[in-house]
Amino acid sequence: MHRDPGPAFLGDIDLAEDAVQDAFAIALQRWPRDGAPTNPGAWIVTTARNRAIDRIRREQTLARKTELLGRAEQLPDDEDTTIPDERLELIFACCHPALAPEAQVALTLSLFGGLTTPEIARAFLVPEPTLAQRLVRAKRKIRDAGIPLRVPPEHLLPERLRSVLAVIYLVFNAGYGPPVRVELCGEAIRLALLLATLMPDEPEAHGLHALLLLQDARRDARVTPAGELVLLDDQDRSQWDDAEIEQGRAALLRALPLRQPGPYQLQAAIAAAHSEDERDWPRIALLYRRLGELAPSPVVELNRAVAVAMADGPQAGLTLVDAIDGLDEYHLYHSARADLLRRLGRTGESSSAYERALELAPSDVERDFLRGRLASRSGS
Repeated sequence: MHRDPGPAFLGDIDLAEDAVQDAFAIALQRWPRDGAPTNPGAWIVTTARNRAIDRIRREQTLARKTELLGRAEQLPDDEDTTIPDERLELIFACCHPALAPEAQVALTLSLFGGLTTPEIARAFLVPEPTLAQRLVRAKRKIRDAGIPLRVPPEHLLPERLRSVLAVIYLVFNAGYGPPVRVELCGEAIRLALLLATLMPDEPEAHGLHALLLLQDARRDARVTPAGELVLLDDQDRSQWDDAEIEQGRAALLRALPLRQPGPYQLQAAIAAAHSEDERDWPRIALLYRRLGELAPSPVVELNRAVAVAMADGPQAGLTLVDAIDGLDEYHLYHSARADLLRRLGRTGESSSAYERALELAPSDVERDFLRGRLASRSGS
């Protein structure tokens, strides 16, 4: 694997994280005024490296920092760095098996793309203080155990693949919004393609690439020009990217001959089923059931319940929803339950569920959508 210079080369996780955060802060100041650079990712890496060098110079009385300075100044100052390689290597470096899987993903997201602790906490469906402590423990373990922040040998890459796939998927979700951040979606898709190219015998790498393409194809139809959220059933399919849908289906087909079904392939198959003109809801429900067997999750069960409701009626779906534990703080659980109650004519209970979803919704776009649903709760 080709290795390009960037924050990961420093070998000091706190220094790398601070440098990346500084670079994003500078970008927020300069880009609105001067315009975004041709290669924003390379600009971030170069700026982060320069900030790290400045900090090392300020602390150069320490022998270790002086050594790092020498290594940094030998690197080329080139904004055309091949960013997908650099970022993918950073992800593999952070996904060290000595760290808990949740810590691997949270740590990488804190370094990658400037995601904030609240954003990462929402991705994990955990309180922000819990996520913050998880990051602190991961960094402490890296320091105390002397875990190197470097890319592992090629033969060890597969054992880190699961966490790497999770990181790329969560980066995509952070960009998918709402609000939508196109640059994060695009970067996640590029990384997924690179990973599938570098590891062609890993079916889940193809599955993830397919899933991101199929979801991204609907991105422009998910939010109106006024910033309002649009559900799948109400989306203007003429805004879907047909070419990207075909690319996603082709990526999924590349996984099938490997005969190792996994969660990302199943999610991609579900996304492909949603792209059909006529959706086969019983088949979608069965795919979710299989997904729940391979990767048990209350969120998967919630999605299966919604599919069952579409196939067998709202009461069948509500029965499954009410049996799910662990989602009381998840706004989409209450929103889905509210919609099923509305379809059953249980208006008062539906209103209460929408109000709870509104309390928990993490963005203005989602809150506006739920207010609209709440205002029309007496409709059919």
